[in-house]
Amino acid sequence: MEKHKTVGESLTILSDVMLPSQANPAGNVHGGEIMKMMDTCAGVTAMRHSRSNCVTARVDELMFYHPIYVGQLVTCEARLVYVGRSSMEIRVTVWEENTYGEDEERHRALSAFFTFVALDENGKPHEVPRLDIRSEEEQLAFEEGKKRYLKHKRK
Repeated sequence: MEKHKTVGESLTILSDVMLPSQANPAGNVHGGEIMKMMDTCAGVTAMRHSRSNCVTARVDELMFYHPIYVGQLVTCEARLVYVGRSSMEIRVTVWEENTYGEDEERHRALSAFFTFVALDENGKPHEVPRLDIRSEEEQLAFEEGKKRYLKHKRK
């Protein structure tokens, strides 16, 4: 397979308003709710790139930066950073914002790297398109992703 795709071809943005059923009694949204949203967003990115079923293989460097509360708008942005033979590393960044009141700022709430593996119709890993790097930022992200990939491969 020699097909190449750009990062932008699989970029995924998913937004949702947080509800009371997703939070504890104090109004803080459970981390697991956001992690599920992140996994879904990353999964769509992986499927768009590979055009096949994909499974989550690993989550790295999950960081919580800012709390999320009931009523806030949460936006996940997932973009490919590295592609191996059948695996894809996707950086997911989560933003929170109030959609009411004076505060119009978005705050980074979480980030993580998700690794997905593309599967064929028999459930076996299959080759995915190479990544067509278009900027210095994408090249740097690719190199960092490759380092993480090789580090985990050695384990």
